[in-house]
Amino acid sequence: MNKGFNFSGAVVWITGASSGIGEELARQAAAKGAKLVLSARQEAELARVRDACLADGSPDALVLPLDIIDYDTMAAKTRAAVEHFGRIDLLVNNAGISQRSFCVDTDFSVYRQMMEINVLGQIALTQAVLPVMLAQGSGHIAVTSSVAGKAGVPLRTGYCAAKHAVMGFFDALRAEVAADGIAVTTITPGFIQTKVARNALTADGTPLGRDDEDIAGGMPVGDCVRAIVAGFEAGTPEIAMGGELELGLLTLKRENPEQAFELLAQLAADARSKAAD
Repeated sequence: MNKGFNFSGAVVWITGASSGIGEELARQAAAKGAKLVLSARQEAELARVRDACLADGSPDALVLPLDIIDYDTMAAKTRAAVEHFGRIDLLVNNAGISQRSFCVDTDFSVYRQMMEINVLGQIALTQAVLPVMLAQGSGHIAVTSSVAGKAGVPLRTGYCAAKHAVMGFFDALRAEVAADGIAVTTITPGFIQTKVARNALTADGTPLGRDDEDIAGGMPVGDCVRAIVAGFEAGTPEIAMGGELELGLLTLKRENPEQAFELLAQLAADARSKAAD
């Protein structure tokens, strides 16, 4: 359904660009000659990424600070990007935050943050950018979801709810805009070596502050992003990457959901036992 995306000379807007998958995607896109709009809250970190991207080969990189839950600023930020570059060819909704807590222990404010950051922020920015692409008659919109957007993983009830929601929204959007020359890609990483666990919210809303074993032993972020870039270039509408465990879970959920539920219940039991030690 999607046409292959050509990064050379394209204007690529990446949220969550100050670290992790977003930063690495900016750098790999820069090396392919993309012009970049770099957004996150930390302006100093964005400036560092911009300088690296220019050194990597980007013809131009705009630092555009953005708080993904400041929905009322999305139209103005979009205008700023268009005023600078004249168009937007690819929007990658990559900002997000994870969770590490059992439901029974979790303050409701954590669930609110999961939805506001991981779902409503992505929808608000997409709604601001979509008219630009419709006027162009072309464009590409992507979202970083997760394997947790396809399976219910323990300690991540709010995160799973949010990532399932964006999968549904962007799958439906793909159908709506297919006839308008606009492609939509969903990205479903497994365990990737980023700060996602360190920044994940615990039951009371404070960050976990440390890596967990799954993330520390996950796929290197460079390999993850190479798979994402290759998926864009191939026109793959849903790009999955990760280790055998995560990709195997996706297959198991599709082919034998009851067994997948049993496996995930055992993971939850193991987590409870470890927490009790």
